[in-house]
Amino acid sequence: MRFILVIISLFLITGCLDKNAKPFEVKNLAKSDIDMVADVNIKEWHKLTKELTIKLYKRNPKELRKIEGMTLNMRLEQLFPAERLPNGFAELNYSDGISAVPLAFSDEFKGDRVFALMAGITGMLNAAYDGKKEIFFLDDLDQQKLYNSARNLESIAWHLNNRKDPSGQLYILSNGISPEGISNYSYERILGKLIGIQDLMADIIADKTNRTINRVVQGAASMTFLPI
Repeated sequence: MRFILVIISLFLITGCLDKNAKPFEVKNLAKSDIDMVADVNIKEWHKLTKELTIKLYKRNPKELRKIEGMTLNMRLEQLFPAERLPNGFAELNYSDGISAVPLAFSDEFKGDRVFALMAGITGMLNAAYDGKKEIFFLDDLDQQKLYNSARNLESIAWHLNNRKDPSGQLYILSNGISPEGISNYSYERILGKLIGIQDLMADIIADKTNRTINRVVQGAASMTFLPI
């Protein structure tokens, strides 16, 4: 009974203090400050990767046309489902997460390279947070997974800017300079933000749990990614 009264009191107090404040949610009683930071980071990586997906398809419309009847909204539904498919995507040889990324830069792969790349990035980040959309007291994030995902994103950024097909064309167009001489590095900025929030979260979790991060040195050009 006392617990219920406390909840009601907190609800009334937060409602009276600021009418513009977000309503009190009972579930937040089971969250630490770090859990709430993790929640913000999860929402941010979802937002940034959706933005990156849309931008890449606008820059590479031919990739979307490789699958008859496919639309951008359909791709977004596949990449950001309520629950991630456990067995990967059939059109990506049933791969998902970081194992899907090499397809985007493979001569043999004839499918949608943007989808392969973004399935790789979103699946990897999803795995870095153990598939959770919210974090609570009893959830135990792994600082090494978060750190590894940041290093993998650095490699992906390099491949995106440098990997070319046998004819000398980039597999996926992203950063560049328009014929009018206008520079566009917005893709790089998005990836930079993703790297930053993963590194920050890795350091926070390492500090909270008093665990050490194995700070691996990885060659950017390598197609061997760190495990998540």
